[in-house]
Amino acid sequence: MKQSCQIIAVAALLLAVGSAARAQVDLAELRGQVAEVERAFAKTMADRDHAAFESFLSEEAVFLAGTTVRRGKQAVAAHWRGRFSEPEPPFSWEPETVAVLDSGKLTISTGPVWNAEGRRTATYTSIWRQEEPGVWRIIFDKGDKYCE
Repeated sequence: MKQSCQIIAVAALLLAVGSAARAQVDLAELRGQVAEVERAFAKTMADRDHAAFESFLSEEAVFLAGTTVRRGKQAVAAHWRGRFSEPEPPFSWEPETVAVLDSGKLTISTGPVWNAEGRRTATYTSIWRQEEPGVWRIIFDKGDKYCE
């Protein structure tokens, strides 16, 4: 009887270790996911698709521009609407670095911003939250002027 209890205890331990290994977050996979989400977000500007842009915003989104803070999806979307009114996009951006928390729930994406002529003018920083598996929405965003 004692031996079968030991076998059961060892089996339970192995199952627990196996479950913990499966529960580990694949940070490289998530970095790739967020880089692709950031590219898709940037493509909304290139495609002049404000509705698609808005779909990437969390309800709690906070965008900083200088000392101005815009809070909430509706306020951010309303402010950005004007940037989608012209036939050509006023700027573009692309992720350069993406880092993920060990929990896999939050990421930071940063990279260059180019003006319509292709000159680098800023660096953006965005914080993305995984709101459900595979669904990332932006919660914080800020751009800073680029200094050479």
